[in-house]
Amino acid sequence: VQLVESGGGLVQAGGSLRLSCAASGSTFSINTMDWYRQAPGKQRELVATITSDGGITNYADSVKGRFTISRDKAKNTMYLQMNSLKPEDTAVYYCHVEIPYSWWYGGEYWGQGTQVTVSS
Repeated sequence: VQLVESGGGLVQAGGSLRLSCAASGSTFSINTMDWYRQAPGKQRELVATITSDGGITNYADSVKGRFTISRDKAKNTMYLQMNSLKPEDTAVYYCHVEIPYSWWYGGEYWGQGTQVTVSS
């Protein structure tokens, strides 16, 4: 499984960005997908999660009401729409999936990350 993020960039506070995560390989084995972020000097944190059919989503309290996670299974792509961005949202954003260990390639997979910088 390979994950490639895109869509990061520099934006002013209050602005919006849309991140994408394109999955390839054995995508049929992917269930839940997540977005994580890591700011300089801080631990990586879970931002949002979406189930296989997109029916259930969860968000970190810090982004609730501002970020929306979605998924297009036909395109094997996950999105993160980020609105009302704040300087504290500045971080590298990572796409993440966990493949069940019942598959021989089971384990955690991460994308390379995409930088989001919000200026005040």
